This record gives sequence, structure tokens and C-alpha cells, in this order.
Amino acid sequence: MMSLVESIAKSLVANPEAVEVKEVPGRQGTVIELRVAPDDMGKVIGKQGRIAKAIRTVVKAAATKANKKVTVEIVQ
Repeated sequence: MMSLVESIAKSLVANPEAVEVKEVPGRQGTVIELRVAPDDMGKVIGKQGRIAKAIRTVVKAAATKANKKVTVEIVQ
């Protein structure tokens, strides 16, 4: 799942070297933390959060297929 989030994020941002993806075990499954450069934050979130929602939807679909519970958080 981490590589999926990382490849999506790197394709969206202007500074792909600054993309960091970290997997953190949570109480209700795994949390994937996505960090990008401050200038690229808007590109990852999108207008009204549409791109962030799409990323979460794709990851949720892949996690469901693998019988896992995964959430994506975009952190600063």
C-alpha cells in the first residue's frame, strides 16, 4: 500500500524528492502518513479535497482486496 500512495503522490507534485510515506500501526488497522513539500500540499489535497478523497478511495479498494484496513492521512 505504501508504494501505491508514494507513486500516486510523486506523480502529482512538483517536488517528488520531498514525498515521504510512512506506515504506522493503528488501533483499527494501518495508517499511512503522507508528507509532501509545503508548496505541493494543495496539489495533493486538490480543490475541496477531491484528490485526497480519490487517493483514499483507491487505497481503500486495494486494502479491501487484501483483507486489510488502511487509512491515509496527509500530514504537514
